[in-house]
Amino acid sequence: MREFLMLILLLCSLYAKAQNDRTWQQYFDEESLPEDLDAESGEITYDELSDLAQNPLDLNTCRREDLERLPFLSSQQVMDIMEYRDRYHRFESTSELMMITSLDWRDRERLLPFVTVVPEARDTVPSFKSLLRRPKQEVVGTIKIPFYKREGDKEGYLGYQYRHWLRYTLTAGQHLKIALIGSQDAGEPFFSNGNSLGYDFYSGYVLLRHIGHLKAAVVGRYKLRFGMGLVLNTSFGMGKLATLSTLGRSSNSITGHGSRSEGSYLQGGAATVTLVKGLDLTGFVSWRKIDATLTDSGDSIVTILKTGYHRTASEMRRRRDASQLVAGGNINYFRNGFHLGVTGFYSSFDKTLAPDNGQIYRRWYPAGRQFWNAGVDYGYLSNKFTFAGETATGSSGGLATLNSVSFQASSQLSLVAVQRFYAYQYRSLFSNSFSEGGYVNNESGVYFGVNYAPLQGVSLQVYTDYSYFAWATYRALPGSRRWDNMLTVTVEKGPWTLLARYRLKLSHQNLNTEEADKDDYSHAVVSTDSKLLLNKTDHKGRLSLAYNSDHWQFKTQGDVSYSYFREGSFGWMVSEVAGCRYGRWRLSAMAGYFHTADYDSRLYVYVPGVLYQFSFPSFYGKGVHCALNVRCDFSSHLMAIARLSATNYFDRSSISSGLQMIDSSSMTDLELQLRWKF
Repeated sequence: MREFLMLILLLCSLYAKAQNDRTWQQYFDEESLPEDLDAESGEITYDELSDLAQNPLDLNTCRREDLERLPFLSSQQVMDIMEYRDRYHRFESTSELMMITSLDWRDRERLLPFVTVVPEARDTVPSFKSLLRRPKQEVVGTIKIPFYKREGDKEGYLGYQYRHWLRYTLTAGQHLKIALIGSQDAGEPFFSNGNSLGYDFYSGYVLLRHIGHLKAAVVGRYKLRFGMGLVLNTSFGMGKLATLSTLGRSSNSITGHGSRSEGSYLQGGAATVTLVKGLDLTGFVSWRKIDATLTDSGDSIVTILKTGYHRTASEMRRRRDASQLVAGGNINYFRNGFHLGVTGFYSSFDKTLAPDNGQIYRRWYPAGRQFWNAGVDYGYLSNKFTFAGETATGSSGGLATLNSVSFQASSQLSLVAVQRFYAYQYRSLFSNSFSEGGYVNNESGVYFGVNYAPLQGVSLQVYTDYSYFAWATYRALPGSRRWDNMLTVTVEKGPWTLLARYRLKLSHQNLNTEEADKDDYSHAVVSTDSKLLLNKTDHKGRLSLAYNSDHWQFKTQGDVSYSYFREGSFGWMVSEVAGCRYGRWRLSAMAGYFHTADYDSRLYVYVPGVLYQFSFPSFYGKGVHCALNVRCDFSSHLMAIARLSATNYFDRSSISSGLQMIDSSSMTDLELQLRWKF
């Protein structure tokens, strides 16, 4: 019977493949809210997915923790995949994902780029010799060449204007991975001006997985995630759309730091071992130099810098000016759907952290030399209901708690609710979790979300999120509130995809009384002697129509934005993406026209780029943006990409300011990338 079903499913999957050949980047575009993603978090998530797409998980040998690396699977879906494999012993084809009821058509489409089925795969403990017998190796090199000069390129920057990076990876199945990355930002010195090591930033690691009782071990630069991320999470965060997909699940993971981000990573070693079935113990230690702004005396840290830029003499002086030690662990029990974990770490700096607390919203910034955080994460997973949460505290004395409950009524309907309370006194140097304000502190709120697929090819996503800030935030007095609402409708029919999205955000923002002039602000929410707290309204909308087949791709998209605070700011953008595949060649082009009143009505649009390159630029003002991508797969081993992009503004004679200023209304860049697999 199973063989007969497999034949039917295989025929269905071949038909679906012929009708819809979408890439994972297109799904990432549709399910991301880039205005909520900082550059570092977005790059980490994109890089993690890029790596998984290049090295897909074998459904017959992957573990629960491996599937949890995918930021769109819920705990229920992960459990159902594992239970299906246990019941039938193995997957014969990825088409069998259609037999897992918690995965709807959209979930399967998102999952397929990251999983595979290896014939007759054996999940045995390999020897080190066998791991290195037939590894897959990859070298990727990329350079960005600007056809313009910034002011800093003329005088101020210590290096040339070219940005380039080199990446080497060695992968042996799902058990061993070795990586080395070198990265250089434009303007940074290369073998000159205080940099004798060539690349400004290096990252490397050796990662082992699933060898006997050793679940994971890494030496080098790495990332960690435990529970809901209230204590420690240097990996990707929980965005509001991602929470709709994952239904607020928690996860534990050790991964290598393979991105070019110089901010949130640890350096040293970490390992997870299975003590007995269901009980895992993790330990980690890290010591690294960090960029920092010091006091004039040099004995205190005013600001920890995470930009990674070392272009000017002043930036070079702040390079690796301090050091940080981190050590900690996690113990986690998972059995029969129930899980309980405890995470803790200790951190110290070689200099006292003494931030400038002069402004009210900085009053509770971490200060001191030694810090600790600890938390308990917990949860239960059943066939329909999932509960997960974490409660944490630390040396600051505050408390943070995050709890989610979800109900998977069927593959067509799921609901999720998330509650959080982060005291304004709570601080963790490595927290990253669900939030409106971007930090795990000074926030409380509730979130409700619904996924509904009433028909084959039709999906509805909706959420509402209300948050309250007891203490002052940037540009808002104590007691401010925000209310965020989003509705997305997606319709897929054969090769066609129609997406409509509307987002409404209501928030509070300060207005200095000296700016009020003669306007009537009797409707102010809160007032003080010097400030008013007024309502701010943001509307964003998107409508796109895409066509995807084996050889052709087209996408027409329109975006609108309207922001009101004292006065209105309206913006819109239309863009077109077209691409084709012919033999070893892939060609794509993008053109867009944007017209916004100012920065408040800016728009974010995904722009296709080279491999391992996160690209969600913002557009504001008036102008056009065009890009042309050409890719050639010379063989299964060698691939090259050339990307030419240009932006021309109609409302200005120069771009940016300071050392980044370009004395022109247009800018053109050429990116070249070469990948060699062997």
